[in-house]
Amino acid sequence: MTILIKSGTLITAEETKVADILIEDEKILAVGADLEVEAQQVYDASGLLVMPGGIDPHVHLDLPMFGTVSSDDHYTGQKAAAFGGTTTVLDFVPQDLPTLRENITTWRQKADPRAAVDYGLHMNITRLTSEIKQEIPELVKEGITSVKVFMAYNGRLRLMDGEIFEVMRIAKNHGLLTMLHAENGDVIDILVAEALASGKTSPEWHARTRPAEGAVEAVLRGAALAMQAGGAPLYIVHMNAAGEVDQLKYVRQKGYPVMGETCPQYLFFTEEHLKREDGAKWVCSPPMRQVSDNMRLWEGLADGTIQTIGTDHCPFFYNGEQAIMYEGKWVKIPGKELGRDDFTKIPNGLPGIQDRLPVMWTNAVHNGYLTANQFVALTSTNPARIFGLYPKKGSLLPGADADIQIWDPKREVEYGVALSHQRTDYNLYEGWHLVGYPITVYLRGKQIVHEGEWKGQAGQGKYQYREPYAQIL
Repeated sequence: MTILIKSGTLITAEETKVADILIEDEKILAVGADLEVEAQQVYDASGLLVMPGGIDPHVHLDLPMFGTVSSDDHYTGQKAAAFGGTTTVLDFVPQDLPTLRENITTWRQKADPRAAVDYGLHMNITRLTSEIKQEIPELVKEGITSVKVFMAYNGRLRLMDGEIFEVMRIAKNHGLLTMLHAENGDVIDILVAEALASGKTSPEWHARTRPAEGAVEAVLRGAALAMQAGGAPLYIVHMNAAGEVDQLKYVRQKGYPVMGETCPQYLFFTEEHLKREDGAKWVCSPPMRQVSDNMRLWEGLADGTIQTIGTDHCPFFYNGEQAIMYEGKWVKIPGKELGRDDFTKIPNGLPGIQDRLPVMWTNAVHNGYLTANQFVALTSTNPARIFGLYPKKGSLLPGADADIQIWDPKREVEYGVALSHQRTDYNLYEGWHLVGYPITVYLRGKQIVHEGEWKGQAGQGKYQYREPYAQIL
């Protein structure tokens, strides 16, 4: 099958130009002005924007938590991603079983038959033994070239600093990237216990017991550990506090190979949202901060201190006691009502996998804060480079996968649950007026979304084997 996308305005991380794209089977065959070719299908993209498919570097699908499970699985979440212009997602494998290989095999058995877009995996390292140390280098054979460690969640996910140092050293020696959840688990535990003892159980106490200062010092501590591990590459996930941006800028100016990610929720919302009657909707970890933090994160995106925008997509029903209709079937999954009387029992996580690109386009590009090229870099090309997928993903180069999103820059929508395909009962951006929206999405040359219609299916997504020793931006 050959497809010609004609006369669109191509936007990449490097340039903007009017050109044609010729697709053959799953790949981009040629890019150029006025291509004189015969094609089986022709898409006239005049007046439209053509960009590489988005890459979400941070999602949690079908993840067990607090006696329930995140409400999007690898089909529903990835389908929602496609409607928002994202064609590749990177999920996390929990370390629940004895060996890393067993965990990966189990996760892929869940994901492969359901995948609606292409996906890759990060490996959580939440328990470190001599056997696990020997297994970490073998992750490369599984196509996994990134590992995540935690400085919080004592007794569940956290590693001690010495263990994190050991993981970083092994990772560096085998071309893997270490990803860090930067918070102070000890301080959190003390503050949570004190809050509960004082009867402070409402959602805002989730934020108040996870101080920004703990995240700030954890970023610097993580960077220091990485340098002691021989200059191990480090990626700080879901940055949320102004001081984290300051620390990241400091260590990057020192020449440390440290990179950062933020998420839309940390750009638009604050602790004040947790004080609302429906404040549980905004409970995630790390939590929302203050307006000053929002603004510093925006500055970090604009000046290049922060390299990517992910979502940390991990949705739960707001009221899991009431079913919703999804693809003609009633679905009911326990959700945030589990913590109605105790913030520590509210499942931590938010929907966002579809929202990311449309919300960011309006508020960053349409409103003139970032260029369209920065938008593509932060949401597609940089994640591809950092996580060993470039130039196969995140580019519009000949030979790349034909993952393409076509946008109408004048399309205006009133956003919210009615437009969202995320399998949950609320949307953080309900009623937001957006200008610019993806109207057609191709996954490896197959049109999977067009004008609000789903043309894809479960199982069409392919697992992505990623390359080690990826770029440090």
